[in-house]
Amino acid sequence: MNRKINRRDFLKLAGLLPLSLAAEPFTRFASSTNEKQPEQQNVLVVVFDAFSSYNISLYGYPRETTPNINRLSERAVRYHNHYAGGNFTTPGTASLLTGVLPWTHRAFQPAGTVTEQYVNHNLFSAFKDYYPIAYSHNGWVNILLYQFLSRSDELIPRDKLLLGSDELLHILFRNDDDIASVSWLRDINVEEQGYAYSLFLSRLYQEYQEKKFKDLKHLFPLGLPTAGSAGSDNIFLLENAVDYLADRLTTIPQPFVGYFHFLPPHDPYRPPTEFYKHFHNDGFKPPKKPKDIFAKRPPKDILAKRAEYDEFILYVDREFGRLYEKLESAGLLENTWLVLTSDHGELNERGITGHSTEVLYEPVIRVPLMIFEPGRKTGMDIHENTSAVDVIPTLTHVTGQPFPDWVEGGIPLPPYGSGTESTRNIFTVRASKNGQYDPLTQASVMMVKGNHKLHYYFGYSLLPEMQQIKLFDVKADPEELTDLSASQRNLAGSLLDEMKAKLDEINKPYQ
Repeated sequence: MNRKINRRDFLKLAGLLPLSLAAEPFTRFASSTNEKQPEQQNVLVVVFDAFSSYNISLYGYPRETTPNINRLSERAVRYHNHYAGGNFTTPGTASLLTGVLPWTHRAFQPAGTVTEQYVNHNLFSAFKDYYPIAYSHNGWVNILLYQFLSRSDELIPRDKLLLGSDELLHILFRNDDDIASVSWLRDINVEEQGYAYSLFLSRLYQEYQEKKFKDLKHLFPLGLPTAGSAGSDNIFLLENAVDYLADRLTTIPQPFVGYFHFLPPHDPYRPPTEFYKHFHNDGFKPPKKPKDIFAKRPPKDILAKRAEYDEFILYVDREFGRLYEKLESAGLLENTWLVLTSDHGELNERGITGHSTEVLYEPVIRVPLMIFEPGRKTGMDIHENTSAVDVIPTLTHVTGQPFPDWVEGGIPLPPYGSGTESTRNIFTVRASKNGQYDPLTQASVMMVKGNHKLHYYFGYSLLPEMQQIKLFDVKADPEELTDLSASQRNLAGSLLDEMKAKLDEINKPYQ
């Protein structure tokens, strides 16, 4: 029988001891594990929600939205054609955290969960002897994190880094956070028309909020950032979260595996005064694109929304720069693999804004990926097609951990893998109306093979014959302006047959 105790087990047992008995050995343990151990490198994944590669200057965007990230990436491996697993929070985050696509982890719906198999197959379980720590502003992300992290692991409560006054709401209704927040807003929040379900409580609450945040309001001309809808009182400051988490990492045992999922630049876009109107009248004109069939009610000025989004990215860029500098000053980057990425992108074109959409155009699914390797001083650009499901196998490989045999990522990313990624297909899946254990009958699926990208939408009643196919050469036509499905019927047909064969394979266990 193996009598050895690992770090994670020690922390669990320490929690069962009286504080007076546990304090001294824990202090010795924490002290020793915070010493640099080259053979046990830390892993830190930093996610900024709804962060599209198409709006990042590093990847060729005409506006200079990421000056700090551009500078810091000169020490990183930069991936230029990296795809999210889904086009909104739940499936995109679940793919990043499990290493499998939505049609495998089955977290399809908003605020959904992964199947039982992946509760123990995820980023944290892949690093068994590491100290796990996680935080997110996003309530849907926290639903997944609650699945993955046991009570003895460190999942920082969401409300700890929120400034709003509804902390009790999140504590009491942790498993129904989204629904409880909606009910709270209906009762308390005063809408544009000046009404709320509870007129008396809403007025008192509004006055309380005005007083509580009056000293902060001048810092954000469009309103304070909120983790939720525009009327939500889940108010936060990104700089507070960056400061807290950077400091916390200096005190926890090493090696650690951390996942920090910040909300900006997710809507509502609320840049601070420093960046507000930064791109106003700058002369930038994106390519004109036709209104998509899935467009519903576009905003009055979609270009203004894009500018606000770009200005919110400047806020993200500033705070990532601060986080990086804090980690570097603390000496953590000498022994930590730092990953910068996103769960999905954002769209402000074709009559669509945001990511609550069925479409899978590049801006809503192409996301940044940068890997900051301990000791790396020079940058490297990778142009092969890569996927969110590749992150876990890459991180386990470079840190010497056992290969997680459940992942669909296959092999580590270049330059750490064998360099055969260009021959495989990359998929993104949206099936938000699909039952978790049902075959896919209404979905949006895209497949990238080499230079070509196939869109396949099926089961939607607004489409002719309930389906739509589009084909683009995304290398020659990155804005997806020229649909090749008619002019290159043979290629489109071949790729569609390949995609349908994959869907048949995926659906078979659920039929």
